[in-house]
Parts: sequence; structure tokens; C-alpha cells
Amino acid sequence: MSHPHPELSEPGELAAGALRVIPLGGLGEVGRNMTVFEYDGRLLVVDCGVLFPEDQQPGVDLILPDFSAIRDRLDAIEALVLTHGHEDHIGATPYLLRERGDIPLVGSKLTLALVNSKLREHRLRETVKHEVTEGMRLSFGPFDLEFVAVNHSIPDALAVAIRTPAGMVLHTGDFKMDQLPLDGRITDLRAFARLGEEGVDLFLTDSTNAEVPGFTVSERKITPAIEQVFRESEQRIIVACFASHVHRVQQILDSAVKHGRKVGYVGRSMVRNMQIASELGYLDVPEGVIVDAKQLADLAPEKQVLISTGSQGEPMSALSRIANGTHNFVHIEPGDTVLLASSLIPGNENAVYRVINGLARLGAKVVHKGNALVHVSGHASAGELLYCYNVVRPANVMPVHGEIRHLLANGDLAKLVGIENVVIAEDGVVVDLVDGVASVAGKVECGYVFVDGATVGDVTESELKDRRILGEEGFVSIIIVVDSVSGKVSAGPEIHARGHAWEAGDFDRIRQPIVDAVNRAIAEGATDTYQLQQAVRRTFGRWVSDKMRRRPMIIPVVIEA
Repeated sequence: MSHPHPELSEPGELAAGALRVIPLGGLGEVGRNMTVFEYDGRLLVVDCGVLFPEDQQPGVDLILPDFSAIRDRLDAIEALVLTHGHEDHIGATPYLLRERGDIPLVGSKLTLALVNSKLREHRLRETVKHEVTEGMRLSFGPFDLEFVAVNHSIPDALAVAIRTPAGMVLHTGDFKMDQLPLDGRITDLRAFARLGEEGVDLFLTDSTNAEVPGFTVSERKITPAIEQVFRESEQRIIVACFASHVHRVQQILDSAVKHGRKVGYVGRSMVRNMQIASELGYLDVPEGVIVDAKQLADLAPEKQVLISTGSQGEPMSALSRIANGTHNFVHIEPGDTVLLASSLIPGNENAVYRVINGLARLGAKVVHKGNALVHVSGHASAGELLYCYNVVRPANVMPVHGEIRHLLANGDLAKLVGIENVVIAEDGVVVDLVDGVASVAGKVECGYVFVDGATVGDVTESELKDRRILGEEGFVSIIIVVDSVSGKVSAGPEIHARGHAWEAGDFDRIRQPIVDAVNRAIAEGATDTYQLQQAVRRTFGRWVSDKMRRRPMIIPVVIEA
């Protein structure tokens, strides 16, 4: 990934008594959140999440933060603080622990439980964990941490105040200010105000909804829409939501009990996460309501509810396989209702609508955010951000968690309330807090690290470009034999094409020009097969572009015989 700030150079040595902030993900994108704080040679990491690939990254499973900026300083990490249990904040933790397995982990009970299941999947040994709750304080090296309750779309989310000799940083994590949350746990504005009175030198604030005016709708507001689905559905109900959205699953369970339905979970992550949430007491599961998803088929359709993964149209998710008719035991019947109880993450629109169309084609009624109030955001809107700025009154603001438009909108809100020093940084842009003033100090390497099957970091942008060309334009192989004695083409070219509807005679016109090009290259002194292959590639490439308006991958093979 090319760096958005080529004018910046490597940051210089950190001044004595100063604090450095190094964002390695989450700024300029929605995902792979990771921020490193440095004081006196010691490091504190807040969050370590993943980004999910888009259509232009074929074959990629996950995208990780780039650890290269701190790879030679892993021993200096005092702790990894995890603000909450969403994948874009915890998903890359196992990959960091592969590089140093004893980094202490700090987080709430649910967050650490979700991380534990990931570590077991990756077959990593246990590391030291510090379970924290709101109001707790503990120190790691020069970093004195205090945790503050915040409301989000997953239980047990925390903001963290980081006190250092250079000043105090308040990192909100992901948050909103739902005044009537389903679990009764509100964002602790009294703690925000108290920290503001003490003096917040740098405020890192969630920017995701900074462009949205007003206040984010309460989770309770979607209950009527869910109730309407249950009231009107005469057959099976399938609900798709994030596998971590405990509150949404609780609403579905409550409605299922009210309407006399049984519930089954579909999708490995949904089964795992809801089991964890139930065991820890975050999910109230009435006795007898949960059954094995395969056993639901024994009940009448009007008694069935399936809660599934795949609300973002992920190709291998349970819902996508249901929509494709390839799920091993869930098959859509005409009259079924599918409820997509989630937001639409930017970049996933095509995948989601492809799933919706597939479900509709099979006869399902699909209820989604476009036609009903079935999801509310987990992030603070502009009104809530303004409220927080007025409560905290920080000296410096650095918007985090969002695309560049979100960061800029959040910065504008801070300026509206009179905060003069707003620092807009993107991934890799280093910010130093020196004598109470935050400013950009340079940049560090911060590219995308692709997980592709069992490989991590081996796939490059160049290889992704090749995959895109193969997918969009196909490929052509051209085999030609050169007589090593006469120095002339003795056989071929044989041309084989895949990926487009080429006719049998399409290549007849280019065979002789390829032979002429190779013979000419030999006459001009070309001595190795690579040079001859380049002559083949150039000749065929020009022809296929001019005549066919195509740009396939061209694989020339020159054989000396």
C-alpha cells in the first residue's frame, strides 16, 4: 500500500519527557485498529484487530496491522490493552503473540474470553491476562491505566485513560451514548468529566459516525421491528447478525420465547461466541429455548428460528451458503423470513445485495436495514461527540477509528467547540505529545499484511494485481520452439487461452507476427529465452489490446531445441 503522506520522513528520536503515538491501523479505514504509545523507550499497545478484505483483494482471508515498525522492539511492550471484543479490535492478537508469546493482555471478562478462544484456535499457549472492570487502575511500566465504562454494540466495552509523565491520553475505543441500553450499562460521562477536570492532554475519539447528525438511536428502538417480524412470519425465521452482537441475539431470544419458537445457532463463530456469552452471564438464555440447529427441522416451520453468521455477505459464511443453496442442512423454503439485523459496512454492498437477491429468488421475504429499522449503530453520532468534547475539554484531539472523511468530520466537530489543536493522522503517521502540544513527527512503514490460508505476509500487492487480471481478463499461454542450430523458429506458436470466449480462429492473424518478432529479436542479437519471451509478450500484448480490447495475463514460453 502506498503511503498517503510521501512528504513525511521517519520520525526522529523521541524527546525526553515526551509521549509518542504510533497508529498502525484504524485511521483512514474501518478495521485493524492498533495504536502504539511510547514513553521513555517503553511501549503500550491498545487494540490489535483485523480488516476484512474487499473485492479487489481476491483470495485474501484477513488483513493485519503491519508490525514492522515495532518488530525489533517487541520486548519493550509492557501490555496489550483490548478495549472490547470485536474482530477489528482483537482479531490480530494471535498473530502478534506468535511473534512474542508472553505479552500481557488487559481487558474485560468477555473480551478476554473471546480472545482465549482465538488463542486456542491458533494453538498458542496462555499468556498473562489482567481482567479489568470500569473504575479499576493498574500500571505497566510508565503507563498508569484507568478504565471507563462505555456503551457499544457488544457488552463490556471500555475506554482507557493512559497517564504518563508527558500527560494524560483518553482513548474512547468504540462507543456511543445510549441512555437506555439493553444491559443498563451506560457510557460513564461522570468519569469523562472527572478526567477532564484533571486535564486530558490528548483525546482519541471514535470517528465512525462523525458525519451523522444528532444522536445514535437506542438499541431498544429496534425491538418493535423485530416483534413485527415474529408476529407476521408464518414459517421459519432466519436472523443474520454479527457473531459478537450479544444484545441483538438477546432481543431475538426474548421474541422467540414470547412467540413460542425454538432457536438454533448456525455458523461456528456464532455458536462459540454465544456459548461464551451465556456461560459468563452476558446472555440470558431461557431454559429449553436453544436446540441444536440440525434438530430444528423436526419442528414445524412456525416454531423455528435460526440465528446465523453472514450479515455482511461473506462468501463462506452460513447465510451466503444458504442463499446459494449449498448449506449442508439449512434450505430456504418459499414463505421463510430472513432478517438481516446488521448495518452495511462500506465495501460490502455488492456482497450483501447478492445474498439478498439469492434469498429472494428462493422465495424468502428479506427484511433488512433498507426496508425496516432492524439495526442501530454502535458508534457515537455528531451530537454525542460534541457533548463529549464539551465534557472533557481536552487540550489536543486526535480522531481515530474511521475513514479519512470520518476523521476530518470529527476534527471539525472538535474545532466547533473551541479546541484549537486537532491532529489528523492516518495509519503510520506518528504524533508526538511534547510539552502538552500534539503534532505530527513523521511516518513509519505501515502497509497491509495479508493472511492467505496458512501464509501471513507472503502475498504482495503485485500478486493481488495478477489475481485481479486473471479474474477479470483471463490468461493466454504462448509456446514457441526455436532451433538452437539455425537460430530460427522451428515450431509454434501454440496459443492457449482461458477466461474468455475466444474463437478457434481468433489467433490465426497473430501467429506469423509472433514468429517474425522472435526471428527479428534473434537477428538483432537476443541470446537468452527471457529476451525472446519479452518479444512474444510485446507483440501479442499490442495485438490483443488493439484488436480484442483485452489485457489478459500473457505467459510466453520459448523452448530451445
